Amino acid sequence: MLQKVLSTIDEYQMLQKGDKVIVGVSGGPDSMCLLHILYLLKEKMHIEIVVAHVNHCLRGNEADEDEIYVEEYCKKMNIEYYSKRIDINSIALEKNISCETAGREARYDFFYELKKKLSAQKIAVAHNANDQAETVLMRIMRGTGLAGVVGIKPIRDNLVVRPIIRLTRREIESYCKDNRISTRIDKTNLESIYSRNKIRLELIPYMEKNFNSDIVNTINRFANILFKDNEYIDLVASDKYREYCALECGKIIMRKELFKEHEAIVSRVIRIALKELKGNLYNLETKHIYDIIHIQRGDTGKRITLPENLVAINNYGNINMYMYVPPVNKEKKEFVLEIGEKYFIKEKNLFLKIEIQTKGEEYNLKGNNFTKYFDYEKIKGQITFRYRRQGDKFQPIGMLGTKKLKDIFMDLKIPKEERDEIPLICFGDEIAWVWGYRISEKFKIDKDTNKILKIQFRRGE
Repeated sequence: MLQKVLSTIDEYQMLQKGDKVIVGVSGGPDSMCLLHILYLLKEKMHIEIVVAHVNHCLRGNEADEDEIYVEEYCKKMNIEYYSKRIDINSIALEKNISCETAGREARYDFFYELKKKLSAQKIAVAHNANDQAETVLMRIMRGTGLAGVVGIKPIRDNLVVRPIIRLTRREIESYCKDNRISTRIDKTNLESIYSRNKIRLELIPYMEKNFNSDIVNTINRFANILFKDNEYIDLVASDKYREYCALECGKIIMRKELFKEHEAIVSRVIRIALKELKGNLYNLETKHIYDIIHIQRGDTGKRITLPENLVAINNYGNINMYMYVPPVNKEKKEFVLEIGEKYFIKEKNLFLKIEIQTKGEEYNLKGNNFTKYFDYEKIKGQITFRYRRQGDKFQPIGMLGTKKLKDIFMDLKIPKEERDEIPLICFGDEIAWVWGYRISEKFKIDKDTNKILKIQFRRGE
């Protein structure tokens, strides 16, 4: 058993010499087996273990007794121990989620909190081969793609590790018995009230009896094969994301060339883009991915609204995605900028600062879309922040004469609904910077420049 766990740890490089590991322990057979094995291996692997226990306050005295049991075990074994009591029912009601989901979120929040507090490197949890088989079957029945059938990953984000993912529940129970490890039993796991429990108590035993007595290991082999295949496809998708996609001024632009790639790659790249933009993929489903692919094949200007105010629009074959912000009253969003002051543009979640520097100070004319430099001595009138007005004209750098701002937006293929939301920096009556796109020829730095005006935007925290 120890060698089997060691092989899993080595295969996925779960733990490194010197790691401090937070071990999630409920008191049940799985987590007690994990704790005992890591305790035996800690000297050999040169790791330090710390136990974290969460009392979900769902089972009254039984839950309290679980907490006491884990604490007493840690004292006996001289293992550092931390616990937390959380009213999971209240959290589930407040967030309108299941107790199962609320409990999982609360546990991981506590683990991450401890990781930061104790400067730990890893979090070890006790998912096993049966958990893996149950997860794969659940996802197949709900309808899933390759990434879903992979199931529970042995290691996630190089942080959460699952050293006993290859052990079956029978092996774990046998290990606890052989090593005289007392365990706590959560009786709700023995009730067929949740989908997972029905799979555990009814479906898998039925499959073992009627189809394959080793079905748990068979499903785990299946998931492991797909894990490796999916990992490779994800690597290819990541390369294609870097090749075809860019985050510019709060929106992700996916170039039309991407959509000539195989659909398996395109769908993954879209997922990467959505996660980059939104931070996660909650509430986004496969049908949303294919809605994006569908509008790319349509006419320019076609758009869809996705969950949580995400918008995707076909912009001359490219797909632009961004978080929709309700229109603001532009008349009230025009103001004078003072040198040295800092401003917060609430509707864009941007901080803005302007300052003067000499030509001798370090600056980068190429810069980026958030920082630009101008010849301060060419500026006449006040420096203002505003949005576009009817009839606005602009002279982009490199152009001899002025051009209607509307025509410039069309040349840049900026969708109509985005044009009124683009900030402008003006010097007197002249547009000096169309934020995120162009600066003016009239205020560029040249060999005669002495004073430089630096204007810098940055994202809010």
